[in-house]
Amino acid sequence: MKLSVSVRAAGARGGAPRTLLAGGTSPAGAAPAPRAAAAPDIPVAGVKAHLAQLQSIATANGGNRAHGRPGYQASLTYVKSKLDAAGYTTRLQQFTASGRTGYNLIADWPGGDPDRVVMAGAHLDGVSSGPGINDNGSGSAAVLETALAVARAAHRPAAHLRFAWWGAEELGMVGSRYYVNQLSLTDRSRIDGYLNFDMIGSPNPGYFVYDDDPAIEKTFKDYFAGIGVPTEIETEGDGRSDHASFKNAGIPVGGLFTGASRTKTAAQAAKWGGTAGRAFDRCYHSSCDTTANIDDTALDRNSDAIAHAVWELSR
Repeated sequence: MKLSVSVRAAGARGGAPRTLLAGGTSPAGAAPAPRAAAAPDIPVAGVKAHLAQLQSIATANGGNRAHGRPGYQASLTYVKSKLDAAGYTTRLQQFTASGRTGYNLIADWPGGDPDRVVMAGAHLDGVSSGPGINDNGSGSAAVLETALAVARAAHRPAAHLRFAWWGAEELGMVGSRYYVNQLSLTDRSRIDGYLNFDMIGSPNPGYFVYDDDPAIEKTFKDYFAGIGVPTEIETEGDGRSDHASFKNAGIPVGGLFTGASRTKTAAQAAKWGGTAGRAFDRCYHSSCDTTANIDDTALDRNSDAIAHAVWELSR
């Protein structure tokens, strides 16, 4: 997650933002949409295996996976190879930031209505000061394992599924903003919703849900209510991650977050466990953001919530 940034509009369309129809809901007067199979459980061991690979990549490349550096390129190659083998159509989108070449990775799952695109994404780059395993290997790995679960299930949703891994988020959401700016107005209108996952395994975790779109927010809150985990509205990352690029273009957005440098309150510790008076992630943007800087329970719950939302919103 970017520490702080002034977000500029990405060519937003006129008119009010659209509202996504959740989980099989049909417009007034239309026949109810058929119910599809529920989302599978996402194996946290699979997510952690991806994190171990990202850690190894950072270790072998100067201790980081930052934009324009070998660790980022190796991270990109790793994720792309997994998606290519699973049957995705992948493409790299090139851009320039701070004098270095950057890349977004876009992966489309075959089929689904091209006029109803549901996207899930995470930034793949980290800061230069550490390996970036919670920020944002956690989101990147969970989105990757969800995409692979789609392939394992041979899932055929009504909507078209697209997954993305963004470059240069830490420089001000450069990659995601570039992606949105390259879309025609027609292609923007085809995106029903963008789901963002930036830091979902914080070691002293909270359970925060974006409140930007009511239908997407409800999808996530209903999931956590179903497993008995209370949530709060996410405020620490407002305008500081890749969802902002989409929101500024009038595209419905949502997502999950487990906290960064803010301090967990006593009330939050009573609700979620963990340590009051300590940051949600003491290793935020630091060299200690390694595979040891992950709460497995938070990573597992949030990974399952991602899959739930992808399945529900693409019905």
